[in-house]
Amino acid sequence: MDTLTRLEQTVTARLAADPDASYVAKLHARGLPVIARKLGEEAVETVIAALSGSREELVGEAADLLFHLTVLLAEKGVPLAEVMAELDRREGVSGLVEKASRSE
Repeated sequence: MDTLTRLEQTVTARLAADPDASYVAKLHARGLPVIARKLGEEAVETVIAALSGSREELVGEAADLLFHLTVLLAEKGVPLAEVMAELDRREGVSGLVEKASRSE
């Protein structure tokens, strides 16, 4: 978790940076639709790497996916701790049961 916490802190700080000096600031300046689209692209690349790439490729794409998810969460003002709390809440609950509870 320390790595993700540091990443979240870095991303949050860079939202206010100069877009010419920071990739995060550049994404922020372009807006939520661009950030969301980039996250989607990274998700697809992760799936492709899982299906046909090497282990190293999957690791790299998964890191890109987590990075861009962190940017999206920061853009929306959702702290990583809130996501982790939701995962904690779901721990020990069958995925089938949890999914069924969302449709009620």
